[in-house]
Amino acid sequence: MDKRDYYEVLGISKSASEAEIKKAYRKMALKYHPDKNPGDAEAEGKFKEAAEAYEVLSDANKKARYDQYGHAGLGGNGGFGGGMNMDDIFSQFGDIFGGAFGGGSFGGSRGGGQRVVRGTNLRVKMKLTLEEIAEGVTKKIKVNKLVNADGVTYKTCASCNGTGRITRVAQTFLGAMQTQSTCNTCQGAGKMIDQKPSDADNHGLKRQEEVIEIEIPAGVEEGMQLSVSGKGNAGPFNGIPGDLIVVIEEQAHEDLRRDGEHLHYEAFINFVDAVLGETIEVPTVNGKAKIKVEPGTQSGKMLRLKGKGLPILQGYGHGDLFVHINVWTPKKVSREEKEILEKLKESENFKPSPGQNEKGFFQRMKDMFQ
Repeated sequence: MDKRDYYEVLGISKSASEAEIKKAYRKMALKYHPDKNPGDAEAEGKFKEAAEAYEVLSDANKKARYDQYGHAGLGGNGGFGGGMNMDDIFSQFGDIFGGAFGGGSFGGSRGGGQRVVRGTNLRVKMKLTLEEIAEGVTKKIKVNKLVNADGVTYKTCASCNGTGRITRVAQTFLGAMQTQSTCNTCQGAGKMIDQKPSDADNHGLKRQEEVIEIEIPAGVEEGMQLSVSGKGNAGPFNGIPGDLIVVIEEQAHEDLRRDGEHLHYEAFINFVDAVLGETIEVPTVNGKAKIKVEPGTQSGKMLRLKGKGLPILQGYGHGDLFVHINVWTPKKVSREEKEILEKLKESENFKPSPGQNEKGFFQRMKDMFQ
């Protein structure tokens, strides 16, 4: 089932400000909050959908990729919601509700003031051939990442007594003022490492190689970033894992040059074929195609093969393949060939007409924008 447009989910326009995005999400999440709709699977689905939309649209980088490429710009696993459970959503976005559901947090039954620490993102580069870009491809890559070590046990943080927050009372001329802040000792997790294996760090994490399967949609471009949710470094204290950011690199094709969804090919023909006309074979991204060169074709003429380019990302159809005709001039000719050419040189048919250069220029411009 296709994902709905994130702007449609939150009921906002693409020009919505950061504050408007946050306000729209708060409205949706309050409406479909599981505490308000107990046992309602449809409401829970809409709650998760709103959280996924907000996670993308509230992040400037993810929003930019989504605006340009749609859901495909966020990687094969989509965005946020599909790989996270309800507790993940509560821990990441609970502060947006203030005291709407009691306890001063996002549902007092879900951990009080504790917060789940998010792991860091990983970034990898992936080289793709033009053929892989044209068809879309599933790749498996090895990633050296932080994972939660087996055998780690935890204890309550003594500094905050497991609440994840430190409360301070200060006397002012207005009276006693109480403030709360995240516990610096446990970073808000409310717990500390009790025991850990020798290969784990102070957060209970260790490095481990993992094979990750990534779906690359057809039509991606050089420099595009795909985000695979939850495949980055693990979060400390069994927190939320970060994302895996895949940066696309294109391998240069031997014959074809890319320009967005369009492709270009430089075809070289000899003088005789340019005069008499010929059918030539040109490479495409997934095979070969034949194209007719009309008699009297001039060097620099551009021919177009519709639909022989690359698929349009998050759109319909394909780009075109533009074939640029170049008339090849031999550097050496035999005595007999030279004599024939000398005779042809005197023919009126082999003399350019006045204004031919200007006419040729405008014809090339016409060909380009047809």
